[in-house]
Amino acid sequence: MELPRRSRGDELLKPGELLDLRRRLRNLARRNDLTTVIACAFDHRTRMLPFTYADTHMVPAGVRAIGSALVDCGLSRTRIVLQQWNPNFAPARMRLDGCVPDIFMVSSMQIHSARCEALVRDACRIDPAHRPLIIAGGPKCIYEPWDMFSVDPLDPWGADVVVTGEEFVLLSLLEVLLSIRARHEPIRSTFIRARNSGLLNDIPGLVYARTQRDGVAEELVDTGIQRLLGDLDELPDPVLGYRLLEPPSRKPTLTARPVPPERVRKLSPIASLVLTAGCKFACPYCPIPAYNQRQHRVKSGQRIATEMARLGREYGLRYFFGADDNFFNDEQRTVEILETLARTEIDGAPIRKRIRWGTEVTVHDTLKLRRQLSLARHAGVRALWLGVEDMTATLVKKGQSVNKTTEAFELLRSHGICPMPMMMHHDAQPLISRGEQPYGLLNQARLLRKAGAVSLQVLMITPATGSKLYAPTFESGMVYASVAGRPVQPHMMDANYVVASEHPQPWKKQLNIIAAYLYFYNPLRFFVALVRPKSKLYLADALMQLVGMRGTVQTVRRTIGWAFRLMRGNIKRNTTVPASRVPMRNPDGGQAAHALPGTPGPQVVQINTVPAATAAPIPRPGSGHARPTGSGGLTSATEPG
Repeated sequence: MELPRRSRGDELLKPGELLDLRRRLRNLARRNDLTTVIACAFDHRTRMLPFTYADTHMVPAGVRAIGSALVDCGLSRTRIVLQQWNPNFAPARMRLDGCVPDIFMVSSMQIHSARCEALVRDACRIDPAHRPLIIAGGPKCIYEPWDMFSVDPLDPWGADVVVTGEEFVLLSLLEVLLSIRARHEPIRSTFIRARNSGLLNDIPGLVYARTQRDGVAEELVDTGIQRLLGDLDELPDPVLGYRLLEPPSRKPTLTARPVPPERVRKLSPIASLVLTAGCKFACPYCPIPAYNQRQHRVKSGQRIATEMARLGREYGLRYFFGADDNFFNDEQRTVEILETLARTEIDGAPIRKRIRWGTEVTVHDTLKLRRQLSLARHAGVRALWLGVEDMTATLVKKGQSVNKTTEAFELLRSHGICPMPMMMHHDAQPLISRGEQPYGLLNQARLLRKAGAVSLQVLMITPATGSKLYAPTFESGMVYASVAGRPVQPHMMDANYVVASEHPQPWKKQLNIIAAYLYFYNPLRFFVALVRPKSKLYLADALMQLVGMRGTVQTVRRTIGWAFRLMRGNIKRNTTVPASRVPMRNPDGGQAAHALPGTPGPQVVQINTVPAATAAPIPRPGSGHARPTGSGGLTSATEPG
């Protein structure tokens, strides 16, 4: 079930609205000396292809963006803890500047939700008199905010509030709290006063427990769908977030100081940057278009160039990944960005000599911009990840075909840009096919490699939260609840495991994925890549083979047991959508915007716009007039999931 759409014309913030909010918060922060810890939940059981290396060597954009926003607004006593680097971090034992922090935030994807829950549980162990305000957010919370609240009276825990949006929502929440906070009052006590008095109800993008008994949520209030930031130039500078990173450690506590600037490049050699957001395609398995309210949002080329140059100078960062949904989505804006970057010089040299970057595009748009690929190369682009899905367009049609995909890959290769295909395996696709049509998984992998692919991503199609197919897939009984006695756990929803299939022998699908990786990544291809590389970039092909072989070993190790369970059978299936067990409503008592079918409370139906009540303006604390509010929260502007 996709996120509902706001009323037409009310999807985006007004120009300058985030800038104004940042200025107001700087004034409030001067008399509110708060400490904040931001944790990025990470389940190490997800460490396999296609995420190997990048999962631990690229600081996630979401938590870094939130850290940047807090520092920009004057809350500089902030620390970012990555469970990728700090697996034993325990919130109950955290101290910042010798004290329990005032605010504890946790951000999570769906596949890391078990670790996210453990972090919130541990934070709730802190004595209530000293407990920080607990705020949860990230892609998991955008679509399933109710999972951050306990329903077991014998095991009470939960976040104080969940942010279901981007930076603007979080900063709007902080503005309300700091405006009414009494001198030396714990910020959590301030939050409780604001919640009980209804001051939070007009901030779209929050979910909180209205009433609690013994620490268990009895009812959730959903303030609606966020307004989105349209002009991404209004975001705080990402360079600020890199100053807040907790050094890697096996200890449960925090160190006295964050990572020094000279170590950032070693720990995170790849930097993720928000460039654009949104995609014009409406694939039923993808939540991105609905999340972006069918809007396309961009940064200017000059802002992107400035960010890359500054990150390079301050931290020595040279490799960037654009956190885009489809960078080639809008030809005019894409060309503007590329032309600006191509003209940019860093320390007297063209940007292509100093910076290497890549991002995500589609086959259709790559062919549409074929005349601009040389410009992209001069702008520093060295790799593009393409959503091929299925070359024959049997699974989904996005303007791709066998000939078009091959042509796009060969074009990229001829311009010195590495094509990086992303594929989806499905029930109807065999491992190998006969005849002229390359329908088989290995047939397509062979064609892609021949056309110049230096990497391969193969994932089993799996229901994604927030997508059009999510609820129907569960209701049809396609999704597994358990296999041979082993329950399907959140970390298994990363599409590496076959957890949703109608195939009579699903174990074959699991082995097909392994076979595709073994075919593409192996010692023979590594040695061939040293002599006859597919890429014009020095050793890029061979290095990707090394990374791929290591990731393949991890993938086989973690998924082969699941394949054997699938062989044994005894598959139990879900027939209901995993909705909230806690009643949900909007502030006026009506339908909650984030509620899925089966949620207790007001009747849940599919709607196209958010109830008008959620779009009401919020009075500025301490003033006699109203101002409109919008989006924001614990995820980056382009990181829905």
